[in-house]
Amino acid sequence: MKKALITGITGQDGSYLTELLLAKGYEVHGIVRRSSSFNTARLDHIYQDPHLPGSRLKLHYGDLNDGNNLSNIIRMVEPTEVYNLAAQSHVRVSFDMPIYTADTDGVGALKLLEAVRVYEVQSGKRVRYYQASSSEMYGKVQEVPQRETTPFYPRSPYGCAKVFAHWITVNFRESYGMHASCGILFNHESPRRGETFVTRKITRAVGRIKLGMQKKLYLGNIDALRDWGFAGDYVDAMWRMLQQEQGDDYVVSTGKMISVREFCELSFGHLGMDYKDFIEIDPRYYRPAEVEQLLGDNTKAQKALGWKPTVDVKALAIMMVENDLELARREKTLRDAGHDVPDASGHDQ
Repeated sequence: MKKALITGITGQDGSYLTELLLAKGYEVHGIVRRSSSFNTARLDHIYQDPHLPGSRLKLHYGDLNDGNNLSNIIRMVEPTEVYNLAAQSHVRVSFDMPIYTADTDGVGALKLLEAVRVYEVQSGKRVRYYQASSSEMYGKVQEVPQRETTPFYPRSPYGCAKVFAHWITVNFRESYGMHASCGILFNHESPRRGETFVTRKITRAVGRIKLGMQKKLYLGNIDALRDWGFAGDYVDAMWRMLQQEQGDDYVVSTGKMISVREFCELSFGHLGMDYKDFIEIDPRYYRPAEVEQLLGDNTKAQKALGWKPTVDVKALAIMMVENDLELARREKTLRDAGHDVPDASGHDQ
């Protein structure tokens, strides 16, 4: 039985990847950070009691900033595949926390790579490694569309940290012969997307506004152009990379680009509303250095991996709006019954 170790298992991508690997018969181990409150909500529907025989989902406390802990977990788990999805993943927040972002997203990836490399040397076993690279590495884009060979020009501490993680993964592959692949994933969303990310912030507001629970949605640059896909499709590309004979780097995208404004139009329009009636621009949400457009060329992934996206951005927006409308209905039912429910209109920075 194949064993996979996933950092960032409690995130959007981690939960979809866990579902995929369990369906393929893997034993899945995930690293979670210790928290005073439960932080595994995205895994609740697939959680398996580790005390029961045959359980194939196991969680371990750890952190990318603790190299010794990572080494201990790898020796204990003996994974055949490692997926590094953990990160401080909010671009705007990376300007407020640049050092933490660099330590976690950049140096943290190096610590995990080194733990895998040492394990390979000591055990004589081969591990296949996946690094979650990002389209934010392209930043001030040097060509359109962006492909694997497009030069990077990051425009945020997050993008800079991801560039380091990307190149150190390539370096370990070329220096030590490791089976290490980088997936340069463009924006990918789902109903499990964090509510401080713009697409989910929009669809969450659409559901609440429709039910009269919220009046306005505050956004920053709504003219930014992005290549948006479905996270469930993108984790399949991650898995396919590690099934190849050699490690390599791949752009994962839809090859189509729309603006934040157009995503608003799709989302509000699905419930018969005009986004212009509800959106206000708040300069607090502007980035110090903006990334105006990102558009990926997924030709290599399609040809080499046999991968292609199955959900277009309109279907994605509808999927997310329907999910958030149902969540809003539940919230409203509880409020109407007199229950004290935390305000879900958003408290992002």
